This record gives sequence, C-alpha cells and structure tokens, in this order.
Amino acid sequence: MVDTGKKTDRKDVIVEVKDLNFYYDNVQALFDISMDIPVRQVTALIGPSGCGKSTFLRTLNRMNDIIHGTRVTGTVIVDGEDIYKSNMDVVSLRKKIGMVFQKSNPFPKSIFDNVAYGPRIHGIKDKMKLTEIVERSLKRAAIWEEVKDRLDKNALDLSGGQQQRLCIARALAVDPEILLLDEPASALDPKSTAHIEDLILELKKDFTIIIVTHNMQQAGRISDLTAFFFEGKLIEFGKTKQIFTNPVNKQTEDYITGRFG
Repeated sequence: MVDTGKKTDRKDVIVEVKDLNFYYDNVQALFDISMDIPVRQVTALIGPSGCGKSTFLRTLNRMNDIIHGTRVTGTVIVDGEDIYKSNMDVVSLRKKIGMVFQKSNPFPKSIFDNVAYGPRIHGIKDKMKLTEIVERSLKRAAIWEEVKDRLDKNALDLSGGQQQRLCIARALAVDPEILLLDEPASALDPKSTAHIEDLILELKKDFTIIIVTHNMQQAGRISDLTAFFFEGKLIEFGKTKQIFTNPVNKQTEDYITGRFG
C-alpha cells in the first residue's frame, strides 16, 4: 500500500505526478510514480543508493533530457501545465524550477558573475538591476554578509559550504517557484550542513523545495513530507512525522529503522 498524499488540498498542489515511468535506453528506472507535491513546503526523497530518487528529481525540470536514450511516459503537471508536452519551453521551465546539485559547481567567474549569469541569460543587461538581483539573491541564500566586500573575487576561492550557498543564490536569481536540491549537504562538514538546513527552512516561506537526501535525520529535521523510494518505486509518501513514527508499509519501517539500506 502506498500513501500517495492524496489528502493534500488540490489548490495547494504545485506538482502533480501521474503514472510516471522513466527509462535509460531499455532499462526502466522509475515505475508508475504518482504523487502530489504541495506548494511552499519541503518534500524529502529518501531511499537507498540507486533507488531512483535523483532520477525522479531530474524528471521535474527535464534535466534527464540531456542524457541520450532516455524516455518518459506518464505526466508531470507543474502549475497546471504538462511539462512533457511537445511544445514545452524547457528554458522557461528551468527558470521556474531551479536546481542545486550534490557537488557545488560554481562557474570559474567572480561571485557577482555567478549570480548574475541566469538573469543575463534571460535578457537583463542593466548593471543597476543586476546589482539589485545579486544582492537580493545572496541575502536570500544567507551568504551576503560573508561575500559583500569581495564580489569581484573568484567564486572557486570560497569554502565548500559557501560555494553551495552561492549555487543556491545563483538558482534563486531567476526567481524560481520551485527549488530542486540533490543532496546539497552531503559533501559538507556539520557546521556548513547546519547552515544549509537553516537556509532551507527559511526559503520554504517563499519557495517549494524538493530535496534528495541520504541523511534521514536531516529529512526529519527539515521536511514536511517524505517520500520513500525503493528500486524505482514509490513505496510510501506522507507527512514526515507519520513516515518516521508510524509508517504504513513494513518496507518503509525496515528502512527507517536501519534494517536495510
């Protein structure tokens, strides 16, 4: 039995996934995934390595499209629009749905140019406007005070935790509605991880956040809902407190309690 979160009020749903299947060439990686993701909450995706969490995350902004031989069936509706329709503007989709990867990947440019990159791509050239966007985004990503006096310095000189917050600022600079975070703290020390977790809790006031994490304690600390994946299938999806304290599925309980995974 899968708890698919159907109790969510429809008007509060921003992402609707229905009967989603995903294939790498002839290998099926996701099987009949259906779930409704609510607006301005944190949804955590958990499960053992190779269970399909990151693949699923990347179906939500079509990042898998860049991999040769991939195929999708089913529907993903974002804000009422089928993102896999043939005339979908993928550039505008990725503006609406920002992504931050497991390994921080700042461009080998200045801190300012990293954050201004997206707005420039989308046509903003005015230096004053770009300066406003960069400052606002860095403040939202809780890194402004650390970098405001060295915006012209190379972003690669920042610490790992700072680089990851810079990447979050870069994603925020184009005003997305949804943030996809693929294990954003897995390579960070405990202090930097705490910074990222605090930031996520702050950002959910304005953004819908979907995060892949191997760290179940982290999922418990920061998420409102948790989805447990296993071997490409969604085993259980519900409120985080319920998933962690009273899961419906025995397999979920076994994973949460460390019996496998």
